Amino acid sequence: MISRESLAGWYRNRFVWVAVILLAVSAGTVVLLNRADPKTEPADLQGQIMSRMRSTLEQADPGQHNHAGHGAQQVATEEKKPPVICGVRVYGYEPAEVTALADVRTVYGFHLCGIAEPKRPWDVAVKLAGPVIMDMTTEPPGIQVVEATADVRFVDRLREMFPDRYEELALKEALTESEMADQRRRYDAAAGL
Repeated sequence: MISRESLAGWYRNRFVWVAVILLAVSAGTVVLLNRADPKTEPADLQGQIMSRMRSTLEQADPGQHNHAGHGAQQVATEEKKPPVICGVRVYGYEPAEVTALADVRTVYGFHLCGIAEPKRPWDVAVKLAGPVIMDMTTEPPGIQVVEATADVRFVDRLREMFPDRYEELALKEALTESEMADQRRRYDAAAGL
């Protein structure tokens, strides 16, 4: 039988309490990690749009978001096309009041994609970057990049294509630091670095 003194001594033993706390923290961590499955859809609309935008650009032929003279012909020497790894930033979407991804018609944002050829570091990879508009009413979504022409400067073309509230963002902003870090990590993995 357990005496009152031995039971009181057990409760006072700090090492036992440290072990109990560590066990509780470990169990909580396991539960949280199992719930944070990376393959699940983001709960917020902005996150869903970013995921859809990224996957659309990564699955599209680089020629579809080709601009500034860069394109797939520079890396088409292999039979198997190298993966395209994209980072995206959403400036906004239309209609702005919707709350479900299925109701979004147009997305305005920025993309920076690198073609991950084997063992080719990011610094020398073929890149596709710039403001982008996605038509979400088609399957797959349509991709339209802002390009200058012989007669129209890039800035003027951007102002023609983007709504006023997104123009200044599109002229100044690119990827966030966290999105860029995530893209570089995914690029390095795809390139085998």
